[in-house]
Amino acid sequence: MIGGHPLTIHHLAANPETVRRGTLDGRFPPVLTVVSGDTVTIQTLSGHEIINPPAELGHDIPPAVRAVLSAVAPGMGPHIISGPVAIAGAEPGDMLEVRIDRIEPSMDWGFCLFSPLGGTLPGKFQSGDLRFIPIDMEKRTCALPWGPELPLAPFFGIMATAPRLAYGTLSTKEPRDFGGNMDNRELVEGSTLFLPVWVPGANFMVGDGHGIQGDGEVCGTALETSLNGTFTFILHKGGGIDAPRLKFPRAETPTHYLTMGMNEDLDAAMRDALDEMIDLICERTGWSPGEAYMSCSFAVDFRVTQTVNGQKGVHGMLRKGLLF
Repeated sequence: MIGGHPLTIHHLAANPETVRRGTLDGRFPPVLTVVSGDTVTIQTLSGHEIINPPAELGHDIPPAVRAVLSAVAPGMGPHIISGPVAIAGAEPGDMLEVRIDRIEPSMDWGFCLFSPLGGTLPGKFQSGDLRFIPIDMEKRTCALPWGPELPLAPFFGIMATAPRLAYGTLSTKEPRDFGGNMDNRELVEGSTLFLPVWVPGANFMVGDGHGIQGDGEVCGTALETSLNGTFTFILHKGGGIDAPRLKFPRAETPTHYLTMGMNEDLDAAMRDALDEMIDLICERTGWSPGEAYMSCSFAVDFRVTQTVNGQKGVHGMLRKGLLF
């Protein structure tokens, strides 16, 4: 029970009626409506027409992915996104708390690729490469074809509320103030994401499953695979569209507070993440902005989230218990 509301668990399967391909839009109608405090298990899918593993590898495209690829036209970006899930009573200016209760791989393989004009080094490679990578579901590891076995650390590259209506239809590639393709590897099971609400219902969408990724996602992809996620949604009322509770997404992991910045310019993304961290520290402590600024130099690590999505990302990490 949360806030006097009995726990309700919903299940959202990924199929041609419940997913979008490559686009985000504040006008998309919800496929499921829940109330604050409800939990939803959401199936997400990863795949594209060009991703077709050779038979000799022993992998096959799951039927749910085949159904979506055959029935849903490609959009502006490469991702399959599940939702939207509306939260009753959410209004612009509110904040949506998304508790990431559980993340489970649902496919025994994934893929990684780069293209000659993509990634962080677009001029380095004259041809692209696509590799299929087996996943051991029991051991929760993946085996790279060229050598090592790595432990999985699954997370969703894309988690978003619906963008502002004024933005129109957007590609899923670029992260923005509503979240989206943040590719933040800290948002694993047990973490909580806080997203600003820009449209009635909030309209949460999720996808772009990653089995493992390093900061930067430098070649343009991580271990791309299908994941199932269980989320609990908590609505926090705000001050309206002109005074939103949040300007950018924030997060908490079991060990850290996170702020984020996104911009085409990595320096500007850094400034946004720092400005957000100063605000967070002031909110929590009552210190002056100058005191918070100095505290960031002492206690906050700023990391490059990703450099490959048009809008680059930086996230600040403040260890819990260090300042407050």
